[in-house]
Amino acid sequence: MYLEKIDAPQDLRGLTTEQLRALADEIREALLRKLSAHGGHIGPNLGMVEATIALHRVFDSPKDKIIYDVSHQSYVHKMLTGRREAFLDPADYDEVSGYTNPQESEHDHFTIGHTSTSVSLACGLAKARDLRGGSENVIAVIGDGSLSGGEAYEGLSNAGEAGTNLIVVVNDNEMSIAENHGGLYANLRELRESDGKAPCNFFRALGLDYLYVKEGNDIEALTAAFRQVKDTPRPVVVHIRTLKGKGYAPAERQKERFHWGMPFDLATGEPKAAGGGEDYCDLTGRFLLERMRTQPELVAITSGTPAVMGFTPERRREAGRQLVDVGIAEEHAVALASGIAKAGGRPVYGVYSTFIQRCYDQLSQDLCINGNPAVIAVFMGTAAGMNDATHLGFFDIPLLANIPNLVYLAPTCAEEYFAMLDWAIRQREHPVAVRVPGAAVVHRPGPFDTEYGELNRYRVERRGREVAILALGSFHALGEETADRLKTEAGIDATLVNPRYITGLDEELLEELLRDHRAVVTLEDGSLDGGFGEKIARRYGPTPMRVLNYGLRKEFADRYDLGELLRANRLTGEQIAEDVLRIVR
Repeated sequence: MYLEKIDAPQDLRGLTTEQLRALADEIREALLRKLSAHGGHIGPNLGMVEATIALHRVFDSPKDKIIYDVSHQSYVHKMLTGRREAFLDPADYDEVSGYTNPQESEHDHFTIGHTSTSVSLACGLAKARDLRGGSENVIAVIGDGSLSGGEAYEGLSNAGEAGTNLIVVVNDNEMSIAENHGGLYANLRELRESDGKAPCNFFRALGLDYLYVKEGNDIEALTAAFRQVKDTPRPVVVHIRTLKGKGYAPAERQKERFHWGMPFDLATGEPKAAGGGEDYCDLTGRFLLERMRTQPELVAITSGTPAVMGFTPERRREAGRQLVDVGIAEEHAVALASGIAKAGGRPVYGVYSTFIQRCYDQLSQDLCINGNPAVIAVFMGTAAGMNDATHLGFFDIPLLANIPNLVYLAPTCAEEYFAMLDWAIRQREHPVAVRVPGAAVVHRPGPFDTEYGELNRYRVERRGREVAILALGSFHALGEETADRLKTEAGIDATLVNPRYITGLDEELLEELLRDHRAVVTLEDGSLDGGFGEKIARRYGPTPMRVLNYGLRKEFADRYDLGELLRANRLTGEQIAEDVLRIVR
């Protein structure tokens, strides 16, 4: 095997073209073996094998700096920079992250997991190089729809004006996570169809030089192109046409499904885990599509991730113009929703918690200052969701809960979620966000309210005394467990409260609890700092009430075991009951 002899990029330079092609085959085989057993980003990495080999064949990493946008396509880069065992030995599969990470290697320059950032980061590296008189190349690799994000345009615009060495490799596989959206991609198609000769050229218009490589999965063609632009004194775009999922027929045929996936059967491409279970994404898609049939003013908005709301290709076709995919442009999605709501439409923007961070200013300025009744469904706002440092669902509560005019709701189960979502769509008074309750679908017996316009009214699920547990959203089950333990272990009949409203206080109930309770416990599936519990603690500050706040400490936890994380934050029923009894006995 050639791969077993690659310890650093320099080891590529003694290989012939035929040997490099054999190496590419070995890399694909290793990728598929690991990804089929472990899961991860499949299509993006299979499509980047030859380009990554050529980059490391021509450029001198880490002196020459390669920045991968999103960096979910950096697996081959890791294999060629001393980390091959994490792809060859199953015992080492978890030794590297799915994204670039400077703690792993000097060949990784940033921890990156969100999109459209590479060109801006590369501009910064290039500027610092020029200020200190350096001569290294700076290369940004961008693809999978990342050009649709506004920051990508901002970076390209700045690069064009800077007029210095910066090489942008545009990996054009004609896909985002799903299909591409946005007018820019029409120009990319025009450039592909004209072999890069179309007079209308987005990149040249921004002041960048331009080079097109039709055979973006050919090592020799890529090597020639990269040698041509190496040490360029000007910013240049190398536009390479690649095939997402190349070398694995199921991934080539089903590009959206194989963008990222859980373990699958290598022979058939079918998932190894049994499907068929309920999923909030699928349930949301059904709910919205059903209402679209009778409400022509209802529109679902996604920023490049239609599956977050269960909009499969079939459902996308049925929704037609009532579904808008803005590309990977969360900022635009929020402002678009505000405009639709202002004009009488009923927009629902579905977004993962980790990506809602990208549009704070639009939430505050374009939406909430104007008070327009748009709806935002926030998915995977939970410790039980994605667990790498770049995709945490911990931080949406502090972010959203402190924006004026926004109503942020925390349902405890599927039934309450859809009751809240239905109300949010019908009402016309407030911008409303609904925090989808965790990763796994939970059902609870009703009935549940259908109207939530009387704001900040908490729901008492069990009325007791001495200790009150305010269990928010997906942590309601933890509140039930804690209450049961207090009853069993100390005979305490705790009051259990479903707060429902993250953004406000039920002053009447909180005052009432002062009469016969000594302690209040708050539970939230998110970061404690700036979160829901701190609002309760501040309210009780001048009173004798003892308050215990439970949630996640402020940190970029990375690739954690959920059980270990919960225990480390004392987020088990046993630990919470123990803490409560320590202060009330």
